[in-house]
Amino acid sequence: MTLTSYLLGIVGAVLVIVVVVELLRRGRLRERHAVWWLVAGLFALIAAIFPGTVVWAARTIGIEVPINLVFFVSIAILFLVCLQLSAEVTRLESKTRTLAERLALLELEVRTSRNRDSDDDGGGA
Repeated sequence: MTLTSYLLGIVGAVLVIVVVVELLRRGRLRERHAVWWLVAGLFALIAAIFPGTVVWAARTIGIEVPINLVFFVSIAILFLVCLQLSAEVTRLESKTRTLAERLALLELEVRTSRNRDSDDDGGGA
């Protein structure tokens, strides 16, 4: 590993962590969505600082090419992020449907009340 790739890995991992923390601080990212990005950033930072850990982990698991472990972990984290976001979208769709139904009922109630009031005003004169 060259010094340039070593430093690039460290800078990239630190940049991911800093961006996620800054988005959290500004309220642009919620904690439950930031967890997997922080995990990915920490894994990347550990792998960048101690590249031998990737080789050791790959050998321990039985993976011959260490970069395949990096790809697998990356894909697993992205899968978990997608799963989390899909669950959130499903929850929000259900909530939106419920709110739309409640709004429709309230609008019907207001319309019915206005019609009743206009009938009372028009019929009493």
